[in-house]
Amino acid sequence: MMNKSVKLGIQGRPDVPPRLFDLVPRYIEKYGYKDCLFAGKVNKQWVKYDGKKFYEITNSISYGLLKLGVKKGDRIALIANNAPEWNMIDFAIQQVGAICIPIYPTISHDDYKYIFNHSEASIAFFTNKHLYSKVADIIADIPTIKETYLIRASEDMKSLQDLIDLGNDNKDVDTLEARKAEVKNEDVATIIYTSGTTGTPKGVMLTHRNILSIVEYLCPLYPIDETHDALSYLPLSHIYERAVQYCHIYLGCTTYYVDNIGAIIDTMAEVKPQHFTSVPRLIEKVYHTIVRKGHKLTGFKKTIFFWALRLAERYDETKKHNGWFYLQKLKIADKLVFKEWRKVFGGNLKLIISGGAAIQPRLTKIFTAIGIQLSEGYGLTETSPVIASNSLTLGKLKSGTVGVVMDNQEVMIAENGEILVKGPNVMLGYYKDEEKTREAIDENGYFHTGDKGCFDEDGLLKITGRIKEIFKTSMGKYVSPVLIENKIKESPFIGEMLVIGEGQKFAAALIYPNFEHLKSWCNIKGIPYTTDEEMIQSKDIIMRFRKEIDKYNATLGDYEQVKKFELIAKEWTIESGEMTASLKPRRSKIMANYADLVEKIYAE
Repeated sequence: MMNKSVKLGIQGRPDVPPRLFDLVPRYIEKYGYKDCLFAGKVNKQWVKYDGKKFYEITNSISYGLLKLGVKKGDRIALIANNAPEWNMIDFAIQQVGAICIPIYPTISHDDYKYIFNHSEASIAFFTNKHLYSKVADIIADIPTIKETYLIRASEDMKSLQDLIDLGNDNKDVDTLEARKAEVKNEDVATIIYTSGTTGTPKGVMLTHRNILSIVEYLCPLYPIDETHDALSYLPLSHIYERAVQYCHIYLGCTTYYVDNIGAIIDTMAEVKPQHFTSVPRLIEKVYHTIVRKGHKLTGFKKTIFFWALRLAERYDETKKHNGWFYLQKLKIADKLVFKEWRKVFGGNLKLIISGGAAIQPRLTKIFTAIGIQLSEGYGLTETSPVIASNSLTLGKLKSGTVGVVMDNQEVMIAENGEILVKGPNVMLGYYKDEEKTREAIDENGYFHTGDKGCFDEDGLLKITGRIKEIFKTSMGKYVSPVLIENKIKESPFIGEMLVIGEGQKFAAALIYPNFEHLKSWCNIKGIPYTTDEEMIQSKDIIMRFRKEIDKYNATLGDYEQVKKFELIAKEWTIESGEMTASLKPRRSKIMANYADLVEKIYAE
């Protein structure tokens, strides 16, 4: 087995510009004929911006910032939902040499206060007054913040349009061009605060070079071009979706922003995208929606539906073991079933790129079999973010892996199994924290990811757990909870799951059920469904979950098996502090919130 990534000989795109804001004039030069670069909904109507209009407004915002006295290196906070204006503000900040501080709209009050103070932001942008009102008391006590603006106007507050008007009244082309010329490839473009699953938020400093190295080497891995319409719903405050949007501009794609996650299926049917990026949770929800429709069928239609589903579950996405007879059956399934499934996604969808967490191999097989390539990638905020990705262009695709390491990076597997990465994508460091920077990046320039992994026989990277999340039972056995969670979450009954057992005799779990699937199962079994809270107390339900857990326990070592579990009815959320902004569970927070259930599990 290899312990070091191999080079694939992939050439990076040679015409990637030196600074992120250079992507926009490049887009106009190459794709200026297109009528839409970004689109977002205002009052339920699409508002589209072509490249020239987008650039014009961006420059006006930059002129306004110059008039306000913004200097190179100043930090400007951006707390907003996805919209074309988000990108305009981002580029406008960069063009004057300032640093964009994107903040996720639903973080805790304490995190807001810390980030505003630590970054010493001088200006803050908000989507609307409702969002501003959530932190108005904090803003009042932050001495560095001199101005606040709303993207969506309110009569008693300054709006983005006011700043645009200020810029239009004070166009200083020479000063803006001079300021842009001062911005170098190695300058910090953004500071993204990430707290992970524990601790105080850390300000990750990413340079233009960091992020553009991803654009240069990620774009060749996918057959995406200017003919693609892409749907975007993941928050731009995360580097994952933000880097994707920079790639879209480079490739000439049109991006449609989803303003309401609850309406994403309807928006897909409306936009008919060729691709989008996602996290596993949404993919799982859409899949379960499709399966629920199958359960409602009767007779021959239901039989055919689940025959096709079982067929798709056997698909080999590497195409090494799909025999002729299997492929013939797949063609029949496509005509009878799969073509209807694709309509759920608008009918044109060819690719979903998934990141942020491990995706169930079963889903990769199913989606690829129905003609929608589901490709998993891996990275962290500190790596801008992509380290590895499955690749359609290279034909490097395998469920259970995160694909090939990008050619401009070097990945090593340390003796303890930790994934180490070195390359132009690795952050400059943590803002105002040299100690944590030295802990994260060793003297040889390798960033320590905290993730465990290995390379398979084909050189593809696999994630096998988290270094710090491995716990030791009282029996002396080491357990990787993430591995167990990812395996058992293949069950359609499981929504979220947290495996526990540090210092205990056995592994156990807190489980938030997939209540939609549970409702369907109860309907089939003739069990009256009352409330979520009451149903998780039902002996029939508990026995069904015990059966489900036992099925997956059979694939695990004895010390890894979940011996006991407790069902919970309240979903873990970002707002409750139980999930990170990138939708990873905060273990210590959940353990503290459910201390009574943990005690019940391990009571003698």
